[in-house]
Amino acid sequence: MAKITIDGTEYDTDQLSEEAKGNLASLQFVRTEMNRLQAQTAVYKTAEVAYTAALKQSIN
Repeated sequence: MAKITIDGTEYDTDQLSEEAKGNLASLQFVRTEMNRLQAQTAVYKTAEVAYTAALKQSIN
């Protein structure tokens, strides 16, 4: 009996319609993917800083 809160209202996921359960699964997937992409972006930004520093050093 899991619960979710949407706009301050708590819902029992066992009581959701099949359509609502599908929407919830899609929402959870999207949030997971967004978190994964944010982590990936952080890695790329770190690499960008390192490559910029290496380029500056190799030019000087």
